[in-house]
Amino acid sequence: MSAGTRNRILFLLVWSSSAVALAQGRLELTYLGTAGWEISDGQTVVLVDPYLTRLKSNTPNDPALASDPRPLVGDDDFVTSDQTVIDAHIRKADYILITHTHVDHVLDMPYIARKTGALVIGTESTANFARDSGVSGSRILTVRGGEDLQLRDCSIRVIPSLHGILPGSAQLPPPSTIFPANTKPPFRLGQLFVEGGTLAFLIRMAGHQIIAFGSMNYIEREIDGLRPDVALIGAMPERQKIYHYTQRLLQAIGYPPLVMPTHWDRFNVPYDVSQQPAIDRLQSFVAEVQAVSPHTQVIVPEYFTPIIVESSPAAGREKASNPADRPTP
Repeated sequence: MSAGTRNRILFLLVWSSSAVALAQGRLELTYLGTAGWEISDGQTVVLVDPYLTRLKSNTPNDPALASDPRPLVGDDDFVTSDQTVIDAHIRKADYILITHTHVDHVLDMPYIARKTGALVIGTESTANFARDSGVSGSRILTVRGGEDLQLRDCSIRVIPSLHGILPGSAQLPPPSTIFPANTKPPFRLGQLFVEGGTLAFLIRMAGHQIIAFGSMNYIEREIDGLRPDVALIGAMPERQKIYHYTQRLLQAIGYPPLVMPTHWDRFNVPYDVSQQPAIDRLQSFVAEVQAVSPHTQVIVPEYFTPIIVESSPAAGREKASNPADRPTP
């Protein structure tokens, strides 16, 4: 056997070992509250809708708490990020995916992007807000939905989507309204009621596929046939305005092995305030998933507690460990 042949065989063995490691990769998914997530394979960090400031304001499902000592923020009040809270929990980011430009999805993105140098991926509305807030244009990628992006260490399919139907939504700007370019901060809360169109994302990392929604709606034909390992599904009560919301969604994406609710908590209170009322109302969503797909594991995430997703060679499916050792509902 020649030296060249031996080298080629050695290369193939090394490549095959790497491919196996990738196929059986380990991911950590960490819930940041609201629709926010940190997804990492230990090297690359993807953030989805990272919103940690949690303004004291009246939201569609939860009025502000009278016991919250913070000032109540109204539509005409200026809003800024709570950099202390962000710095305590966000240290690294390579990509920031923004589903739409409502305040509870986009407010903290500019500070995080400037701090980490992450690439921001979102709609024209998101791009305008980022640029207006001081994010370098070279760190912004504007998408419309339909793109399938090959990035350095992962790939991301951008999925056209819809926002949930909010109470009193007739008083909000139309979904097609985008955040204006060349606007200077600080911004008032009312300026961040602009949706600017909604996206979902299919994130492929370390041999896994995670589909992430930022609200309580979707376009069925855009997700039909996708087969994610993990589905992060919007679970606020607005989902009940959509015909057979949970049944149709799970059927379209092939009844994924693992579902975690997103955008289910009271996001207008600090992190240390009990979420029991939100957990109680979430049980109807958990029951919907289990009725439609009894083999799907449902985990209700806790703030900043990583959930490990790894391959299960014996079962040939994905499995998730629950580090807090809390019972799955």
